[in-house]
Amino acid sequence: MVLSFFRRGEPPLEQIERQIVEMLGDARHSFDLAMTSLLATDEGPVDAEVYRTDQRINDAERQIRRELVVHSAVQGTQNLATVLAHLLLIKKIERIGDQAKNIMDLRSEGVALSGAADADDLRQARNDVSDAYADLLRIIGNNEHERVEDYRTRVDELVADYEQALRDLIHSDHPASEAVPRALLYRYLKRIAANLAGIASTLTDPLDQIDYRDGDDTED
Repeated sequence: MVLSFFRRGEPPLEQIERQIVEMLGDARHSFDLAMTSLLATDEGPVDAEVYRTDQRINDAERQIRRELVVHSAVQGTQNLATVLAHLLLIKKIERIGDQAKNIMDLRSEGVALSGAADADDLRQARNDVSDAYADLLRIIGNNEHERVEDYRTRVDELVADYEQALRDLIHSDHPASEAVPRALLYRYLKRIAANLAGIASTLTDPLDQIDYRDGDDTED
């Protein structure tokens, strides 16, 4: 178990643990705002908050990197696998923060889906991904690593659903003004879900297996 510090609460890494949880909470907050704006009748002042939150996530990633360098300098190679896994994990959180910003950019380009025929399906997708964020935060916060495999299975199903929705749009005869924004949105949802599954795996997988499960699609 690579990130066993989440279970043991080792003092040298307690602050980093808190920062990682805060990063993930910020990423969920940004996602919820962006999706709600995309599916609302009024954009409101949420775009600035999404971009501020994304900047906060980026700042936290850099801060954690610096702290891990210091930790490595002090501890040597004793916790090398844990440090490397931390770096992979915070990169995944930074990626999902970027995807929320991409969703907000769709809204900024004038995409509004509140009255669309598939609005209910899109709201369900928003709820499913937001719930996946919340469940992962519970797994980390409660040290429920025994739930990781079940979590991955459920989130991998979301990834497959969004991949299929994307493929359907590619082969649809809908006008580009309808198909393109939805294809982009499902691509962002797919990558968020894939990274959430990847974060969960980082809690339990051996270091050399992280990011190499079949179906992982986490790149920007």
